[in-house]
Amino acid sequence: MSSFLERILADCQRELAAAVARQPLAVLQRACAELPPARDFAAVLRQPGLTLVAEVKRVSPARGVLKAAVDPVSQAVAYVRGGAAAISVLTERHHFHGALEDLRAVRAALPTTPLLRKDFLLDPYQVWEARAAGADAVLVIVAIIDDAQLRALLAAAAEAGVAALVEVHTEAEVQRALAAGATIIGINNRNLRTFTVDLATTERLRPRIPPDRLVLSLSAVSSRADVERLVACRVDGILVGEALMRATDPERAAAEFVAWGAEAALAGPSVGC
Repeated sequence: MSSFLERILADCQRELAAAVARQPLAVLQRACAELPPARDFAAVLRQPGLTLVAEVKRVSPARGVLKAAVDPVSQAVAYVRGGAAAISVLTERHHFHGALEDLRAVRAALPTTPLLRKDFLLDPYQVWEARAAGADAVLVIVAIIDDAQLRALLAAAAEAGVAALVEVHTEAEVQRALAAGATIIGINNRNLRTFTVDLATTERLRPRIPPDRLVLSLSAVSSRADVERLVACRVDGILVGEALMRATDPERAAAEFVAWGAEAALAGPSVGC
């Protein structure tokens, strides 16, 4: 594990301890019991064609500041106008400059759009915290947790009524995710140790995932050619952050990704994974 990732996780542990001290789990769970059912994140991935999950984030660990002064609401609304079916909101505070307040604000502005809390989850408390803030899905990163934590997070997601997007980036992590019962798997094209990106990661891992699971490709998607490669791999969706955050017109950029996916699907994959 890289020293940078270790620093992120140490900060997340401190944030978690502070959150539990402010608001006990039982209080969070009572608040969640008053909420309407979560929107169906899995359903948008089952739609025909390639689903775009568009991400709101201010900072990338590899690329630095993307858009420090972004208004999460206007950015997310632009994505949806461009055809994004779901929104990912990065909530890690210290290294990505995100916040749960961003998630709450986007939830209020987009009451029917499925939202993913993108963060480094280590404890079931954070699943309930995400649900209380308006998330319909949470990211579970296999590389940063052991198998007991993985199962606990999946169980908490099921109890809270939210989807779990289980992130993998090696063959061993695919096997761990499947053994834990993951039904939505995100293949991260970014190496968490070196932070380099390579779409070949999706091409290598996609055939190892059974066809009854939903699959997203995460990171390193920035062009029509990238989309065509991923359609050839028969993924259900793509999660795009950096390319959309850097775009001058995020609505138009989202619409381009949606159009590229539709065109590639109509053309049919020339080469599979």
